[in-house]
Amino acid sequence: MTSNIGWELYRSFLGVLDEGSLSGAARGLGITQPTVGRHVAALEQALGVVLFTRSQTGLLPTEAARSLRPYAEAMQSTAAALERAAGGQGADGVVKGTVRISCSDVIGVEVLPPVLAGLHEAHPQLKIELVLTDKLQDLLRREADIAVRMVQPKQEQLIARHIGNIELGLHAHRDYLARRGTPRRPDELAGHASIGYDEPSAWLRQAEKALHGLRREVFTMRSDSNLAQLALIRAGAGIGMCQVPLARRDANLVRLLPKLFALPLGTWVTMHEDLRSSPRCRVAFDALVAGLSDYLGAAGRRQPGPKPAPSQTAR
Repeated sequence: MTSNIGWELYRSFLGVLDEGSLSGAARGLGITQPTVGRHVAALEQALGVVLFTRSQTGLLPTEAARSLRPYAEAMQSTAAALERAAGGQGADGVVKGTVRISCSDVIGVEVLPPVLAGLHEAHPQLKIELVLTDKLQDLLRREADIAVRMVQPKQEQLIARHIGNIELGLHAHRDYLARRGTPRRPDELAGHASIGYDEPSAWLRQAEKALHGLRREVFTMRSDSNLAQLALIRAGAGIGMCQVPLARRDANLVRLLPKLFALPLGTWVTMHEDLRSSPRCRVAFDALVAGLSDYLGAAGRRQPGPKPAPSQTAR
């Protein structure tokens, strides 16, 4: 096996894995198809393995290619983090560079836009990458600089600020309730259209008792997209779970059976401890803490920023 294999070979390798062809990878990477082909061939020769086989539908990854993928993706994340860190350096006192933030779709679409708009207004040279996903982006591998998470991180290298609990409650649109009636007791929910998840997550499994029988089998409409569920509730399609602070913004959304259906969703803003001294990450971290605290109605409990105190570091 050849040592010191250039990163550009792995970059082309990942491009072909993602696109399934040399031409698709070339378009995505902004290089020529022959260059991608040379990179893949050189990587195969250096590693002494076959990475792709040809088929009628394109290039199929071999078992060796699939096993290499997570390592190449880790290299890709590290290279991207290096570029972000280098772009934020400067002695002029101006916050600049790129900060990558990961959060759920609902938080990213419904809560963070005004927060990020204010952040950019205060720091015009700061670039923001917003990753909308319910998957836990790996901060240790620098897939993101900062993450808004609904589970407490366990890694000791991460700084985690607990913002509070976002309460989830059962809601429906006024128009739906006018048509179908308002359930006053849990047993009355059986006669209504319900909106919920398709595939249960680990958090949903833990919260199953608090859902009081609201599980996949009873839902009239199912989606694992929180945004899709919210859109269905807003459209008057049925009754579903919604973040209470979010529903309060819409006078047409009515909360149902609040004493029975009230699920706390813990919220943390998290970043790697090595980024504590990074101006671009610190101002973004502080902005997220402040904005989410306002969203939870916890502005009075704000603190000035991430510090390595035991209460802020996930253990």
